[in-house]
Amino acid sequence: MKYYTIFFLLLLFTSCYNVERNCADFKTGKFEFNYKLDGEDKTGTFIRTDDFSVDYFDNKIDSSSVRWINDCEFVLKKLNPKSISEDDAIHFKILTTTDSSYTFEYKLAIKKPSQKLRVEKGTAYKIN
Repeated sequence: MKYYTIFFLLLLFTSCYNVERNCADFKTGKFEFNYKLDGEDKTGTFIRTDDFSVDYFDNKIDSSSVRWINDCEFVLKKLNPKSISEDDAIHFKILTTTDSSYTFEYKLAIKKPSQKLRVEKGTAYKIN
């Protein structure tokens, strides 16, 4: 009986925890993120408006349209894809926020039957 009481109290306290998400603060602005390319750490920058995102990474510039699903989820689709794989839309979900950053996960917006669904995480820092 003692173990059931302890389990119940732990369940009660953990269910009250609520992750803070002020996603509207990160809908637009200039952001920075870190990524690895061929084992080398790199930093990329992107500027996002309500409708577009311009990415600057690895000495390249890329543009995407932004479609917001709600304050914490959006879909990016490249405007000028150079290959079939770049034509796929990517679904982003903001998981947590702080005063200057947000943690997100992303995956293909439409799962391909021949591929395993891959979900990646990252953190973006607001720089303006």
